Amino acid sequence: MTAREIKLSDTWLNALQAEFEAPYMQELSAFLRAEKQSGKQIYPSGDAIFAAFNATPIESVRVVILGQDPYHGPDQAHGLSFSVPPGIRVPPSLQNIYKELVSDIGISMPSHGNLTTWADQGVLLLNAVLTVQAANAGSHQGRGWERFTDRVIQVVNEQQQNVVFMLWGAYAQKKGQVIDRSRHLVLQAPHPSPLSAHRGFLGCRHFSQANAYLTQHGKAAIDWQIR
Repeated sequence: MTAREIKLSDTWLNALQAEFEAPYMQELSAFLRAEKQSGKQIYPSGDAIFAAFNATPIESVRVVILGQDPYHGPDQAHGLSFSVPPGIRVPPSLQNIYKELVSDIGISMPSHGNLTTWADQGVLLLNAVLTVQAANAGSHQGRGWERFTDRVIQVVNEQQQNVVFMLWGAYAQKKGQVIDRSRHLVLQAPHPSPLSAHRGFLGCRHFSQANAYLTQHGKAAIDWQIR
């Protein structure tokens, strides 16, 4: 996996160059090539695997929302955690995120699930694992992506100041243990999935808390409305 293959923005590439040259990433790249050559469908498409990084340069990161795996259904995954392209039915977890936004800050209920406008404002929509086999949830876990995205979190933690990290569910919370709470705001809640949202995600008010923190530290608030 080379810089030419991934087409990363310069700032992320500079920060992560050593990871792409590491043996574990070469093994991951070989695994992905072998999966494709065997005829398996991999999501998202190759040009979208690093979409979150190209939409949100490291110097513009103000919020990190950490997901786990890409969606494994047809046409759902496009490289941004929790997001789906226009025209694709809004997944249940994102429906609950929208419910919380309506309750918390009074946005109008969005009609689609494309979160690109968040990414463009500095919301890094990061999945812990960046690829998945079609119809096989979690199929690319343990192949190296977790180590790579651990490093991404470390880079944001070290290079940025006063970032809001939204960690929903035990998996995200464990992955975020390295974050320096004296430099950043860490907001934790149960996962927004229908299985757990009622245990405290709904009512967590993370979005208003994030904007209050950002403005207190001289940063622009996020416009959470999806249009």
